[in-house]
Parts: sequence; C-alpha cells; structure tokens
Amino acid sequence: MVMEIFRTRSSFFLLLFSVSSLYAFSFAVSFSPIDNYLVDCGSIVDATIDNRRFVSDSSRSKSPLCSSSTRSIQLSDHSSTLPQIYNSARVFDRPSKYVFKIRDQGTHMIRIHFLQLNSSDIDFADAKFHVLVNGYVVLSNFSGVHNLLSPRVKEYLILVHDEKLVITFVPARKSKFAFVNAIEVISAPKDLILDTVQFVNGDKIEKFDGLSKQALEVMHRVTVGGSKVTPFNDTLWRTWLPDDEFLKSSDGLKRVYFSGRIKYQRGGASREVGPDNVYNTARVIVSTNASIPNLKMTWEFPVVEDYKYLVRLHFCDIASISVGLLFFNVYINGNLAYKDLDLSYVTAYTLASPFYTDFVVDGDHSGVLSVSVGPSEKSLDHAVDGILNAVEIMKLNKTMGILDGEQCAGLILNSWPRGNIGILVPLVAAVCVMLSLSAFMHKRWNGVKNSMGWHKLPTDVPEVNPKHGNQHISVKM
Repeated sequence: MVMEIFRTRSSFFLLLFSVSSLYAFSFAVSFSPIDNYLVDCGSIVDATIDNRRFVSDSSRSKSPLCSSSTRSIQLSDHSSTLPQIYNSARVFDRPSKYVFKIRDQGTHMIRIHFLQLNSSDIDFADAKFHVLVNGYVVLSNFSGVHNLLSPRVKEYLILVHDEKLVITFVPARKSKFAFVNAIEVISAPKDLILDTVQFVNGDKIEKFDGLSKQALEVMHRVTVGGSKVTPFNDTLWRTWLPDDEFLKSSDGLKRVYFSGRIKYQRGGASREVGPDNVYNTARVIVSTNASIPNLKMTWEFPVVEDYKYLVRLHFCDIASISVGLLFFNVYINGNLAYKDLDLSYVTAYTLASPFYTDFVVDGDHSGVLSVSVGPSEKSLDHAVDGILNAVEIMKLNKTMGILDGEQCAGLILNSWPRGNIGILVPLVAAVCVMLSLSAFMHKRWNGVKNSMGWHKLPTDVPEVNPKHGNQHISVKM
C-alpha cells in the first residue's frame, strides 16, 4: 500500500516536472520566424554558429544570389578563432543582388556582416560600395577598411509588402568593388514595431504615426548594468552591448542584479521585445536616507544629424521591495519625455514585470543623443528613485528611402551603364520622385497633430481595477 502511494506520488511529481519543463521550453522556442534566411557568402560549405545554420551561397540551384559575375574569397589564415561565417566573402565588381522569397509579409530584420579578410587575392583598400534593400539606401560609399578589422554587423528593420526582398550591392565606381561575408533575413514578430509612438519635439509631446512603415537602422542596442548579451541568449538573435562607454557618470548610481523570474505579461513587453538577460540587470538611483538624491543617470550616444531616431527604453522593477514605491522622470536630449513614470501602474502592480516605451526625436547638430532618468516630484525617500534596464536607438529613413548618404537608389544605380541594370534605373528613379512628392504633400496638408502617446496595458491580471486593464498609457504632464 505504501509503495503504491509512493509510486502514485512519484508519477504525479514526474508528470508535473515534465509539464513544467515543457512549459519553460515553450518559452525558449516561442518565436519561430516564417522567413529565416541565413547565408554564408562566398563559402563552399555551410556554417553552424550558435546552433544556427548559415547556408553557402555557392549552390546555383538553392542560392538567393542572382548574379553570375562574382568572386569567392577565402581566408588565408585558417587558424582564426572568429565564427566560420567570417572565413569567406563574396566580392562584386558590378551591381549584383540577392533575392529572397518572402512568405510572411511585414517587418523583416536584415543583418549584413562585414569583415576585411587577410587575403592575398584581393586588396580590401579598394572596397567602396553602396547597399540597397528593396529600394532603400542602407549604405552609401561604404568602405570602413580601417573599421572592419573585426566583425561588423549592420542591422535594419524594413517593412516588406512584396513577395521578395532584394539586397543589391553596387560598387561606388568601376575601379572599386563590393563585398559581404554573411546575410540574415528574418521575419520579425508582428508587435516588434508599433505604428504610433510619442514624438519629443522640444518641450512638447506629439503623436508620431506610421513608424512601422519606416525603414530603421539599429544604431545602438545596450543592456544597462549588465554584461554583453549575445545572439545565443536572445530570442531574436540580437547583440546587446554593455552601457559603460555611453554612461556619462556612475557617481551615486548602483547596479542591481535579479536572479528570479521575469514576469512577462500579455500586452506588455515580450521576450521578443527584450530577453530575460536584459531585464534582470539595471542601474538605479537609490535614496539612502531621508533625502532624495539630486542627480540623474545620463547616457550619451553618437548619432548622425538630420535624421529622426526611435529611442526605445526598457524598464523592469527588479529593485523595489514593494509595488507603488518607484516614481521617476525620463528625459530625451534634456527634454522631459515622461513625467512621473509609475512602473507599478503600467505593469498592473507586478514587480519584475517588463515595460518599454518608444519615443521619436530629431537628431540635432551636436551629433549626440542623450537619455536621462532621474527622481520626480512623486519620488519617495528610502526607496528607488530611478531605474533603467536597456536602451535601443534606431535611425529612421529620410525622404526617398535614404538611410545613409544623400543619393536615392535610382541615382546610385544610374551611375552604372544602363545595359547592366535595364529598366530598373528609370523605375527606381521615378519611385524616388514619387516618395519625395508624397512626403511633401503629407506635410503640407496633414502636418503633425499634437497628441499623447500610448502603450497597451496588460489585460490578464484580474485582481487589478478594470479601468487599468485594457487602455492606453498616456504621458503624464
């Protein structure tokens, strides 16, 4: 009898453990992109990096490479400790393209890998080229010979409405060449980029519509207070760098680390927005006595002027001893962007629950974009008076689809003899003109209307007052 009870209980706990393990595993593999192209350029064999298989582009039957006039360059020193995708490169001496079949229309993540190879076959000092993605100019006169002695990844988020995505490499002139080491094209989660966010226009907060239709270049992605997060530990295979080089001063600040479970909620930040390793570290301002510290945490990021930028800030209260104690202000370029941010309120009164908020700002002539967090009028003594877990900064495209340089795709392609590109040049040039006219008419007739930004609240916390459950978060001024 005792043995039967023991066996029954053992079977029950084994089943419970199996279900729990399966539940935890389902989180780890919850995102499976429909479009997931990983290309090892110039290689004759596939490469496996962090359990991800990059397929060689040398197979004519399966490769997305659609240009025959290319060269494959192999690394001379095979003792390199770099990932295998940097052992080779595809080299182009004329406009060439990769074409990817798109099954899941919507926003796609495009990552392009570069590394100057130590090769006796080619002089990388002669590399100077443009890169176009579906008509967007993502790189213009790109060389970076002196900056490509270590791997460099350029990352973009681009909305795809067609059944294909085309990445075109165009040498700057006939005496130059283009090259690439690896390419990633991955369909993004549908909620990764919101369409309506907050525009910080000096001391005013306005509504910015149509963000999801913009092309974005990832400029900075940092985890605050923690160590580097690699693609192996990120649900979308991103890299998050430590914030130390961007932090203006660490005086009076504390790092915090959290070993418990990050409580993701429906309607809030998901693991695709930010992984656990980002939300379980932070920097905080803490009141150690009866007075509230008179200081701000400030980070400064280099940017290119004359562009707009998406600033995504990640918060997760892993430092407070109870809900309802943390209030602080958020500043972008010194302007108040969010007053009296109450993380308890926006996370349905749940500690260790992640929240993010988006702002669009203009890049000024200083070439620096600053983010600050500091105590507010509602801050409490003997409590945490400011927190930040991570920052992402992305550049928005200019009119005519320009993310780099001053020329649109049509003008870049037109720099080559028409015989190489056929009808594509006048077509893309016409698109450039149409985009320019469209932007002009939109600004003239519609303008930008003043309004407050929003973020969807969690809807699955029954004990919270219903008025907090399914609404939009407004900036409190």
